[in-house]
Amino acid sequence: MDMPYAMGNTKVLYVPDRRIDTFGETRFNYRLLTEPMDEVGTTRVRSGWVEAHRPRILRPADMAGVDTEGFSREAARFFDWLRDNGGRGLALFKYGFMFSRSEVTSETVHEDMRTVSDRVVREALESGDSYRAVIRGVDDAWEVSLLRFMLEMIEQSHEINAFDFRRRGLI
Repeated sequence: MDMPYAMGNTKVLYVPDRRIDTFGETRFNYRLLTEPMDEVGTTRVRSGWVEAHRPRILRPADMAGVDTEGFSREAARFFDWLRDNGGRGLALFKYGFMFSRSEVTSETVHEDMRTVSDRVVREALESGDSYRAVIRGVDDAWEVSLLRFMLEMIEQSHEINAFDFRRRGLI
């Protein structure tokens, strides 16, 4: 698996309105769209959820012990890659995510990516679900694409979480 390729070719097409809650659990509902390499004109739509536990302040900071239950061994290597390639800025808080494979459904649609992504983004918009996300990823590395989305949510939530912790005198 080419980790930089998977990271670079993952794009969040519909960003949730909500961010990771500082003092509670957050559950993002996702639709992850990929193009199978061996099936022209088809799109695979995976649906499920990832749950973000409330962030914890780390002292001293390290990324050891990140729970990757349900992910393949290769996908779990993502955190080693992240630590070695600039993830140090995330060391202030530990964001715990839970991914349950039993909640993932997969459907192969015999339409091109653009048609399916337009429809799924429109459905997300109409759903009113402020925790909905639509992600375009890489089929053979879809778990890495999902992890990339999770990383984006951490990046977008970090400032808000830091403000909340400061306001309560915790940092």
